[in-house]
Amino acid sequence: MQKLYESFDRSVYYLPGTHPAVFFLADKEGGGILINSPIFSPETLAQINTIMPLKFIFYPSHLGAQDVDAWRSASAAQTMAYGHEARHISGKTDIVLDRENRFSRTIDFLPMSGRTESSCALRCKNKPGLIFFGPILSCGVSCWPTIIAQPDDYSFENRLFGALGLQDVKFDYAFTDDFDPLTSHFGPGADIAIRNEVERALAD
Repeated sequence: MQKLYESFDRSVYYLPGTHPAVFFLADKEGGGILINSPIFSPETLAQINTIMPLKFIFYPSHLGAQDVDAWRSASAAQTMAYGHEARHISGKTDIVLDRENRFSRTIDFLPMSGRTESSCALRCKNKPGLIFFGPILSCGVSCWPTIIAQPDDYSFENRLFGALGLQDVKFDYAFTDDFDPLTSHFGPGADIAIRNEVERALAD
C-alpha cells in the first residue's frame, strides 16, 4: 500500500496497479474503509489490516466492485453503496445508503449520480477535507480532476448539475477512479483547482 496522505486523525493509502483505483482510508473515528475493492487476495487483506482493521467497503459506483462476497466473507467488513447502485453490484450490499445517511461525525456522502445510476462520493469534512469521487470526476489534461463526458454516462446532464454543486464545497484533497500516482494531482488546493477545471469544461 502506498501512503498518499497523513494527518493526526486519518491516512489515505493507494493500492498500486488497481483500475479502478482502490484506496484505503484509515480514520480514527470511522475505522478502516476500503474505497472500491480489488481482486481478493489474503495478502492484500493482511496489508490493510496491518494499517487498521478493515471495517467497511464503500463503493462510489458498481464500476469499482470486484470480488465483493470474497472480501465480505474474509474480513467481516460491511459493504456500502448508494441507492440503486447496489442492484448493479455483483455481491451483497450490507448498507444501501440514502440522503439521510451519515457515516460518522466527520464523514458523510455526496450523491452525484450521472456517471452511473447512483454514483456517490465519500467526504471527510473536518479540515483538511478529503473527497473520494470514484468515477464522478476524471483526471483532465491538467492532471486535476474535472468533468469529462464518457460514452456510457448514465446522465451527463446530472453529472453537470452535481459538478456545479461542488462550487460551495470546501476540501483540500480529491481522489478519483482513474488515479495515477505518477501524474494525478490530488491536493492540497483541490477544491479551487477542480472548480476552475469544471468552469473551463462548461465554457468549452
